[in-house]
Amino acid sequence: MLKRLGEEMTDNSEFESARQIHTVLVMHFLEGLKQSDIAEMLNLSTSKVNRLIAQGRKQGMVRIEIESPFQRLMEIERLLVQATQLTNAVVTPTISGNLDTTLKQVGRAAANQLLESLRDGDVIAITGGKAMSAVVDNLEPERSFDITVVPLTGGVQGKYHTDVNHLASRLAERLGGQTHLMHAPLFAESVEQRDMLMDLPSVKETLHLARQAAIALVGVGSIQTAGSSYYDLHPDSTADREKLIRGGVVAEFLAHLINESGAIADYSLNSRLVALAPGELSNCRKVIGVAAGSDKVLPIRAVLNGGFLNSLVVDEETASQVLQAMEGQTHVA
Repeated sequence: MLKRLGEEMTDNSEFESARQIHTVLVMHFLEGLKQSDIAEMLNLSTSKVNRLIAQGRKQGMVRIEIESPFQRLMEIERLLVQATQLTNAVVTPTISGNLDTTLKQVGRAAANQLLESLRDGDVIAITGGKAMSAVVDNLEPERSFDITVVPLTGGVQGKYHTDVNHLASRLAERLGGQTHLMHAPLFAESVEQRDMLMDLPSVKETLHLARQAAIALVGVGSIQTAGSSYYDLHPDSTADREKLIRGGVVAEFLAHLINESGAIADYSLNSRLVALAPGELSNCRKVIGVAAGSDKVLPIRAVLNGGFLNSLVVDEETASQVLQAMEGQTHVA
């Protein structure tokens, strides 16, 4: 750069000005000196140093490159947004052979996403699940928020991660807000009972708040193995697992079973759910999906195909496999 400038400059004052700019830029950007220190060392005013830096930028003498160990993750995030309807993606490192630690990292990243998106007065809607529990466990707000937390589904007693009211209460407690719980089971015994439960004033009010939520925190469930999260919600459905897989069901979302395309499956339990339907999240300002592990690849792809998320927090290996699966899907199409 200076050689070119020197060839073009016949006026010594112009060359000296360029040399001075170069000196200041090296001292500031490469040696890390403050502008006040540079001014003292070169016997210049601080305002003069500031003007020289501004001139250097204007003349294209400054190029900033950032080398980061997370560059690869950020590239995967960019590809996810580019290939889907997502407006935001966060990819965390995968801890090989340790899904619990990987999920903890994903949960911490999702917790930070929540805190960055949250505003006083917001309603947060949440599902149950291990991923949601990881989010709540890793939430470390610096202040309290005037928010309300509501469940997106009815609850299942038993395991800590299936009791969505418990998770909603813990989330509200950590944020310093309040809850509006849903006192209803996740599955009704019949369609008629489901309609009756959905019409109860307390349940109706909770679901109304959920529909208007600013932020929805949602897990993405698998049905591929007998130990998948869906069977924690309804153990009796384990007997239908092979039939469901043959029928094209690949995921659970808001307790609804969905197909690869993102469409809700024709399965009797879907019609007995006390829960918001996936499509009813469209009014939410931000729908954050949280998942980790290779068994979530097909479920994530299905949920993305359905357009149910606008933000996704996932680990690196899972994200890479999702992209590969989507590329294969595109080629087939």
